[in-house]
Amino acid sequence: MGFFCSAKFLSLILLISAIPIAILISLESAKPTSHQYHFHSSGYLRECSKYDSLNSRFIVSFMEGGLGIIPISNNKTSNTILAEIPVVKDADLFTNATLGFSIDSKRNRVVVAISDLLGHKYSAVAAYDLSNWNRLFLTQLSGPGDKSMADDVAVDAEGNAYITDVNKAKIWKVGVTGEYLSKIESPLFSPPVWYHNLVTLNGIVYHPNGYLLVSHTSTSNLFKVDIKNNNEVKLVKMIGKSLSFTDGLELLSSNRLVVTGNPRISMVGSNDDWETATILEKAPVVKHRLATAVTVKDGKVYISHLFGMGYPKKKHVLAEAVFSGL
Repeated sequence: MGFFCSAKFLSLILLISAIPIAILISLESAKPTSHQYHFHSSGYLRECSKYDSLNSRFIVSFMEGGLGIIPISNNKTSNTILAEIPVVKDADLFTNATLGFSIDSKRNRVVVAISDLLGHKYSAVAAYDLSNWNRLFLTQLSGPGDKSMADDVAVDAEGNAYITDVNKAKIWKVGVTGEYLSKIESPLFSPPVWYHNLVTLNGIVYHPNGYLLVSHTSTSNLFKVDIKNNNEVKLVKMIGKSLSFTDGLELLSSNRLVVTGNPRISMVGSNDDWETATILEKAPVVKHRLATAVTVKDGKVYISHLFGMGYPKKKHVLAEAVFSGL
């Protein structure tokens, strides 16, 4: 035990810890390969950022619970560090994380997934007014015995919300005013190999042709869920290269989808209404910050990352994805 209190041991610990710190400093000091927005935040963990084009701002979800906005001014340079402004912090949801969300501009609201990250004792979906941030509804989806975890949200043309359960491989559906409607399950969501069920349904988007596209992280699969045909689930067959550790999704057009993943972001295309798909291009990520979500601003794709860096101010990065050939 004396060795563990000795100067030699302490020196060894300092040396070991200095190596990853030095690597992080080097990565942070490297010149960005694309345009980036930087913002100071009150927390180190930010799950999702989406651009609110009607109000010229990013909306960001807090892993410690709540939402913030990052206003964008046209006269600011790329070197300007923006400020995160908290707008939602619900006392009755204390200890729960706010994760993926969908901006429903048609109804002037944002619909968010809420989860107990550590104990998996609570999952919910909530909606907030984009003008005054009043809560419009809060719907509990699971309780202590379910071990579920609400992760991401998509909203269809009628205003129904679909929320992925990343733990139990299902999709909840709630109505436009928050009423619980149903859940979508399929054997395809739960492969037989145990480690393919560690992180299941994750990113989700609504396609204007009337179906959902959903990512499955552990298998890197993409699913098509036909909500107009009895919730029929199909595996989107990848032609050529496969996706990798899929996370957040963003539909750019009817036949183009951006898939967040690690170690790359993929531009995926389909010419048959997403029966099959092909990776068309790829873009690098800020690897040490862990890419989690994707959004579009002024026609450009931006990637949000989980980890902030710095002390006492935590700096986060929204990085433009620059795509190139495979």
